[in-house]
Formats: sequence, structure tokens, C-alpha cells
Amino acid sequence: MSLQPFKSIAIGAAFSPNLKANLYEAARLSLFFGAKLFLIHVGEKSEDKIKTLKVFLNPFKKDNLEYEVVFKPGNPVEAILTVNEEKNIDLLILGAVQRERFLKYYVGSIARKITRKAKCSVLLLIKPSIERVRCQHIVVNGLKDPKTEQTIKAAFYVAKKLQAEKITIVEEINQEQVSVKIDDDKSLRKANIIKERIKMRENSRVKEIIEHIPEKYTKNIAIKSQPIFGKQGYSIGHYAQISRADLLVMNAPSKMTFWDRLFPHDIEHILTELPTDVLILQ
Repeated sequence: MSLQPFKSIAIGAAFSPNLKANLYEAARLSLFFGAKLFLIHVGEKSEDKIKTLKVFLNPFKKDNLEYEVVFKPGNPVEAILTVNEEKNIDLLILGAVQRERFLKYYVGSIARKITRKAKCSVLLLIKPSIERVRCQHIVVNGLKDPKTEQTIKAAFYVAKKLQAEKITIVEEINQEQVSVKIDDDKSLRKANIIKERIKMRENSRVKEIIEHIPEKYTKNIAIKSQPIFGKQGYSIGHYAQISRADLLVMNAPSKMTFWDRLFPHDIEHILTELPTDVLILQ
């Protein structure tokens, strides 16, 4: 992924109560990133639908927003994924409910089904707004993974475009790395020393990644490195929630199987209960 990852953006344009807010968010992001916007409507084409979409996007006409409406009848998940590939979409925006009920988790909501199958990056919006709410704090995963360096770089690019003030890079560390049974003061001290060494190692790794990012993306933004011991996926989601982050940026999983959903881990914890708006990068 380059530091200009989004040249084409798409949004599922369902005629729901949130349609206007979702379109406003998508239009603003397209302008921020200098991308073409595709409105994907699952259903038959009609002049009334086109007119409604034009009216909603009329305020962005003065900004020369480039957009195209695509109608695709059929199954919502398959229709949106098909258009994604046909139009070579870089970022797909989806409206999503914040918490998924137990039954829906196994059956799968449309947004989450698409997220699990999409080959492009996905932005899940839980609180779309007609009036712009500035993105001030971005949390990004910094776990040791081949995709993480590009994810962190992309997070800084997004932060620059959205004029965010702060980025926190969270390194989730498995508690098993501290393989000390704590039963007295001596073992407690030993465990704490091991934890501090792991934290220093992780912070050094993240610092090296940041040093390779062009300065224009890192200056004038507060950068914090936050190692956390805990369950991968759950820990960063909880941190994003308690720190009131406006956006959580995550790596896309390498693969997603039935067992990943039956015994959730990593990104599945995030999809089950979205802590904030979530950007999942391919």
C-alpha cells in the first residue's frame, strides 16, 4: 500500500434513515482523499432514486465531487462485492450497528458479511453525521505482523487528510509472553521486569516504523505508543473505547474461516462490538 491508498471509494447506498448522513460522510471523505465516489444501490434503477441521490449530494457540487451511481439487483452482499471488483474500489464504506446481537453474530449482518469477504479496505461507520464531526484521535494496531508497517503508514496518511491531532499505536502483547508464575514478591518483580523489557522492545520496533514515514505526515501530530498485555483484538477495541478514539485502524485478517467466527479472535472481537468507527486496511 502506498501513502495514497484510496483513489476510488464506494458506499452502499440503501434508502434507510441514515442515507443522507452516510452520503455526506462518503462525499467528504472522497474530497479529502481526492477520490472518485461510487454509490452502490442494490436494486433496480429508477429516476426517483437517482433524483434523491442527486439532491442529497447537491451541496458537494461546488467542490467538484466526482461520483457515479451503480445499480445492481440481487443479493446485497454479492451485489456490493461484485461492483467492488468491477470498479476496482480501494475503500468501501458501510453503515453498521454498534453492537451485534448474539444470533446476528452467527448469522451475520450484511455489513459484517461484506467486511469478511471484501478484497478492499473497509470503513465501518457507526455514527454517521450530516454535520462534520472532526476526527481528532486515531488508534491504530501496532502488533507484530507483516501488514502492520503499511497499516501504520496508512493511518498517518488518513490522519493528515482528516487533520487529526493524535495517533496512538497500540501494541497488543500476549500475556503468555510473560511466562512467570506469580506467587510471591520475587516472582512479581521478575514478571514486571520481563514486561518492561517487552514494552521497550515493542516501542523500539514501532519507533523504527515511524522513522520511515515522510515527515510531512508525522509533524504537528501527537504520537503515542501504548503496549497492552491482553487478548488480541479485544484489548485494542477496549482501549479505543475508553480513550474515546474517533477512528480505529486495523489490519485486515489474512483469512477468515467458519471457526474464526465460532471462536472469535482478533478482528472478530472488533466486528462483534464496534468501539468506534473502524477502518480495516487490506
